[in-house]
Amino acid sequence: MSVRIVATIPFTDQKPGTSGLRKKVRVFQAANYLENFVQSIFDSIAAPRGSTLTVGGDGRYYNREAIQIILKMAAANGFGRVLVGQGGILSTPAASCVIRKYQTFGGIVLSASHNPGGPDGDFGIKYNIGNGGPAPEKVTEAIFARSKAMAEYRILDAADIPLDVIGETRLGDMTVQVIDPVSDYAELMETLFDFGAIRSLLAGGFRLKFDAMHAVTGPYAREIIEKRLGAPAGSVMNAVPLPDFGNGHPDPNLTYAHELVEIVYGAAAPDFGAASDGDGDRNMILGKGFFVTPSDSLAVLAANATLAPGYRNGLAGIARSMPTSAAADRVAQALGVPCYETPTGWKFFGNLMDAGKVTLCGEESFGTGSDHVREKDGLWAVLFWLNILAVRRQGVEAIVREHWARYGRNVYSRHDYEGLPTESANGVMQHLHDSFAVLTGSQLGSYKVVFCDDFSYIDPIDGSVSTGQGVRIGFGDGSRIVFRLSGTGTEGATLRIYLEAYEPDVSKHHLDAQVALAELIGIALQVSQLRERTGRTEPTVIT
Repeated sequence: MSVRIVATIPFTDQKPGTSGLRKKVRVFQAANYLENFVQSIFDSIAAPRGSTLTVGGDGRYYNREAIQIILKMAAANGFGRVLVGQGGILSTPAASCVIRKYQTFGGIVLSASHNPGGPDGDFGIKYNIGNGGPAPEKVTEAIFARSKAMAEYRILDAADIPLDVIGETRLGDMTVQVIDPVSDYAELMETLFDFGAIRSLLAGGFRLKFDAMHAVTGPYAREIIEKRLGAPAGSVMNAVPLPDFGNGHPDPNLTYAHELVEIVYGAAAPDFGAASDGDGDRNMILGKGFFVTPSDSLAVLAANATLAPGYRNGLAGIARSMPTSAAADRVAQALGVPCYETPTGWKFFGNLMDAGKVTLCGEESFGTGSDHVREKDGLWAVLFWLNILAVRRQGVEAIVREHWARYGRNVYSRHDYEGLPTESANGVMQHLHDSFAVLTGSQLGSYKVVFCDDFSYIDPIDGSVSTGQGVRIGFGDGSRIVFRLSGTGTEGATLRIYLEAYEPDVSKHHLDAQVALAELIGIALQVSQLRERTGRTEPTVIT
């Protein structure tokens, strides 16, 4: 085996987004594209010779091929050991768990999260630092800068290594250790939750359905929910990970997880329904005919955290992304702990958790997590809910409605307009910026605008500044509208509109969110000129 130095030319489009670099599969398959980006990572992180790296992915199309390339490049760049999930599989939270447990220098995670897979689908790659979390902006900026100057990469001339057999293989001077992708993560979950109480709940006739969406959490859910907790076989549906996710869209929301939704809203509905996404870091929670918004889910978990053994001593604090509703803020206030508002992107929570400032955190985009890892964690959220249900012995809807009665309801919805022409989407955002002065102080229907801004954030730990994080229109009663361009798509632009109104009146808590938010929805379309500028009359997805 010998190290080959390959001459290359830089690509100009390798700037990582909120969760790494995501492109169409065919882009990554182009000559030197993946290799250039991987070399940019290795050149930027300056890992000491002999360091250990973690590698794994969500099993989507091109996952195995990419891992073989990364392993050979790691060997050529002086790494001493690589821990890789069996079959190339590691959910994103499990990768964070492995990095932290074995104290590896960092990790490369191959995923495009909730984006579609297959040969015509999406692929992604990101670097996680030694705390197990996504690389902060200063690291991703260095990687991007390096990618623009790439002239050569290093790769070992060697045969592919067997990924399906647990054990060690030598690759040049480096050891590749293929590990069980599930065991470390499952053991961590057992330290956080009362598996005995959950087993008792399930043994008593409580029925659940978990939709793995033919994505990475299938093996994890089968091991934990069916094997360790004793749920009947078949409680986990779509459990086999497939490179194209069974021609599905592995995004756990009411639109794309329609098979689960039909079951949970059907005549013989189970007591509890849940789903996770492509790489296992997102979750959707459902009761019988009842959808729990991710914002409410974070607030309910925070309010009931001490029911789970891993959180019995209480919370240091709570963090949420700016577009996420203020429901968690009300819980934090009641608990007497701080609540931090950050930009979208899990990396912003990492500093707060490392400094011991927060225990729980969440995003409205179906992501919830805690300081047990440094990624959002879909299956963790499902187990947390099961722990609460096992202790309280109430249904999902009853728990949420009781929560609203105590704290008030932050009526909330997100409207996604996917695949917009980039120029049109940018035009909407520019129009909103240009309207700040006119909107501020104006009366829009029954709402008075008290402020308009583009959210910026100063990290309280390292002082770093993030700007341009989303346009906010705030009203006098605490209601608000947020407009934001997503950083997770690979084709066109996705414009998200977030709508929130606070309702303390219990007699109005039964209203459907779209009905309760109807006036705000109309105002959002009016002030943004979205329909006129994009030609779209309806959102692609409503959650």
